[in-house]
Amino acid sequence: MTTVIDDIGLLVTNDPAIGRGALGLVENASIVIDDGVVVSVGPAGQLADDRVDAAGRCVLPGFVDSHSHLVFAGDRAEEFTARMAGTPYDGGGIRVTTEATRAASTERLMELTARRVGEARRYGTTTLEIKSGYGLNVIDEVRSLEVANRFTSETTFLGAHLVPSEYVGRTDDYVDLVCGEMLEAAAPLAKWIDVFCERGAFDADQSARVLDAGKAAGLGLRLHGNQLSEGPGVRLAVEKGCASVDHCTYLSDEDIEALASSNTVATFLPATDFSTRQPYPNARRVIDAGAQVAIASNCNPGSSYTTSVPFCIALSVRDMGMTIEEAVQAVTLGGARALRREDLGRLAPGSAGHAVILDAPSYHHLAYRPGVDVVDRVIGG
Repeated sequence: MTTVIDDIGLLVTNDPAIGRGALGLVENASIVIDDGVVVSVGPAGQLADDRVDAAGRCVLPGFVDSHSHLVFAGDRAEEFTARMAGTPYDGGGIRVTTEATRAASTERLMELTARRVGEARRYGTTTLEIKSGYGLNVIDEVRSLEVANRFTSETTFLGAHLVPSEYVGRTDDYVDLVCGEMLEAAAPLAKWIDVFCERGAFDADQSARVLDAGKAAGLGLRLHGNQLSEGPGVRLAVEKGCASVDHCTYLSDEDIEALASSNTVATFLPATDFSTRQPYPNARRVIDAGAQVAIASNCNPGSSYTTSVPFCIALSVRDMGMTIEEAVQAVTLGGARALRREDLGRLAPGSAGHAVILDAPSYHHLAYRPGVDVVDRVIGG
C-alpha cells in the first residue's frame, strides 16, 4: 500500500537537487511512500492508496538520534540538583546507575526503555542508536543489548563506559575483560563498539585496545571524547576511522583540523552541557573548518535526561553558534552520517519514508518555540 503526505506547506528534503538551498526546500509539495521507502517527491495533489493531510504544515525528515543510553534503571535527580548548586560533574555517577540497572529485572528494563523510546518518538525521533554501558559485567551488558535490540538495529556495546566498582584500581584488568569475554558475548548483539576516552575513564592506549578489539570482532567504531577537557579522544577517533566522536566540548585547533580532514563526524550533545553546566562547544569553528557535524540527545539518567531533539536544536542555535538550518541538518543528515546510513536523514526517492509533520509552518519553530511540543505527527521509523 502506498501513502501520500499531501498539502505540505514547506518540505525539507535535505536534497539540493530537489529543492532550494542546502535543505532542499520545496513549497506546496507532497511525498509518496511505498513499503516504507520514498518513491516520489512532487507538487501537492499526488495520488496514493492512503492520504495524510499535512494541512499546509512543515514536513521534514525524521530525527536521527545517534547517541543515547536508554537502557537503565534508577534515578539521579539529587545528583542533578547538586550540580545546579555548584557541585562539578565528574562522570562518577555512572556507577550509581550501574548498581540500579544490575538490580532491575529484564522486564523492568524493557518497560523503562519502551517508555523512553516512545517519548523520543513523540518528539520526532524515528531512528535511535542505543548503547549498553550500565551493566559493566558480562551478564548485564548482554542483557542490556538484548533489550536495546528490541527497539533498534543501531545497538552499541559500551562495556568501556567506566571502570565498575569491583575493578577500581585495576583498569587494565577490566579492559582485558571488555576486550575478551565481554566482547565475545556482546558482539553478536551489537553493531558498534564505543569507549569513553577521558580522564577518570580510559586513557588513549586503553581506548585504542577496545577499538581494535571491536574492529577485529566486526563492529563499527564510535568514541566518547573531549567531554571534560582537551585530550586524545578526537585524534584517536580520527586515527582509528571511527564513524563519530561524541561530546567534542573541548577542541584544540589540531582536533578540528583532524576532524575536517576525515570522515569522522563530530557529534555534539548540547543537553549534556546544559545539564552539567559545562561550556557549550563552539560548533561554528568546527563547521567553518569543513568538518561533518551531528547533534544527538545523549539521553541518560546522569548528565542529559532528555529525549527531546527539538530541545537540543534550540540549545545548538542559542548557545553553539549554529544556524537553524545547520541544526536541522545536524539532527537529520548529520545523525545519519554518524551512523553511516545513506537511507536516513533525507526525504528523496530511495530514502526511508521517515517524516515529521510539525504543527507549524516552518522548521524555524523548532528553535523559535523552545520547550513547546511542535510535532504534530510522526510517520515511519
